[in-house]
Amino acid sequence: MTTENKNRSWAEPYRIKMVEPVKMISREEREEAIKEAGYNTFLLRSDEVYIDLLTDSGTSAMSDRQWAGMMMGDEAYAGSRNFYNLEEAIQEYYGYDYVVPTHQGRAAEHIISQLLIKEGDYVPGNMYFTTTKLHQELAGGTFTDIIIDEAHDPENEHPFKANVNLEKLENLIKEKGADRIPYVSIATSVNMAGGQPISMKNLKALRALTNKYDIPIIHDMTRVAENAYFIKQREEGYEDVPIKEIVHKICSLTDGATMSAKKDALVNIGGFLALNDKKLYEQAQNMVVVYEGLHTYGGMAGRDMEALAIGITESVDEDHIRARVGQVQYLGERLIEMGIPVVRPIGSHGVFLNAKKILPHLSQDELPAQALAAALYVDSGVRSMERGVVSAGRNQETGEHNYPALELVRLTIPRRAYTQAHMDVVAESVEAVYKNRENVSGLAFDYEPEYLRFFQSRFKKV
Repeated sequence: MTTENKNRSWAEPYRIKMVEPVKMISREEREEAIKEAGYNTFLLRSDEVYIDLLTDSGTSAMSDRQWAGMMMGDEAYAGSRNFYNLEEAIQEYYGYDYVVPTHQGRAAEHIISQLLIKEGDYVPGNMYFTTTKLHQELAGGTFTDIIIDEAHDPENEHPFKANVNLEKLENLIKEKGADRIPYVSIATSVNMAGGQPISMKNLKALRALTNKYDIPIIHDMTRVAENAYFIKQREEGYEDVPIKEIVHKICSLTDGATMSAKKDALVNIGGFLALNDKKLYEQAQNMVVVYEGLHTYGGMAGRDMEALAIGITESVDEDHIRARVGQVQYLGERLIEMGIPVVRPIGSHGVFLNAKKILPHLSQDELPAQALAAALYVDSGVRSMERGVVSAGRNQETGEHNYPALELVRLTIPRRAYTQAHMDVVAESVEAVYKNRENVSGLAFDYEPEYLRFFQSRFKKV
């Protein structure tokens, strides 16, 4: 954006040259569809959905350059040139020395968890994420939340709610011993807190503390560019620093990273594990051959690696990231103006509805976020997702539900996929459901899988 445009309306920094038709089925058909799906929006068919805000993972629109790169895929089994293009992009933009490609982020989480965690270890992190926490537990570890208390309060306006409570972390280290903490798990733009960022100041202080005890930091960098945007907007001293440089600095304060490239990096599939420790990298190389594929493709085709290499460069473009986060902010501000209870401040990748406040007549045992997501779909064909007691799963020891302070419905915005008009439709639908919120019934489990139950569970009305 040019300087003279700063205080004027702005538009998306791209033109549309291909469209995918969508349609809204009737309300009666939507009521039947959600019932058939067991009131779980994950189990809806995509052609039953009008505006799909289930996730921003793999749902963004690729650029003409990325599609051109797909045509340059080198599908050699070993030594694909696309891998080396990807490796070079990661080294340039993120600064990590070594790259292990994977089919998506959770494969990288699996590898690093198996390599570093042993039975009885504790893995502190700035709020859990579902797949990350599960891989840590399957490796024998116990996740411990060290995020600041403000992150659990949806109405708190703290600008960096992903910050680590350093006192909590040091107390854990002293109580359990540094040898039982394999690494600190740090996410940028923390998903479960509402897409909230960590500050550079806090990350630097965390780095100093972990250096004191010789504990590595493993970075969940899925939305690192979005976090960098908030640092540029909110943290003193960074207002004139390019997003590219802020991203590189964030990564330089960590020892390795898992990446679901389906978010920030604008591809439909792909991920990687990035490391600075050569010995650990060699162990990861060995594991990726067992679980994913050869170390020069992991779980990706050559064409996907090329699209990812290009997507990394586009993700740190100033106009792109301003428009991407700006669209999320637009929807959030509209909902606030309507009086809808949402997580504040508005995060980077979606707007999170406060289901506890919207449906106060439902207890958490009646799964209010799941019920709200189903009601929103019935109203307008907008698909969202639950981020509350269902996502939190069960206590490993007692078998009881985990009851998070945050009971949320996530309206997740794919990158470069929808217009502001779509956001207006979403806002009006949320408002309509809110006005009729007393009519939303609670839900109970009808089927529950053992792991990551929010994906496949089925529910029935209470």
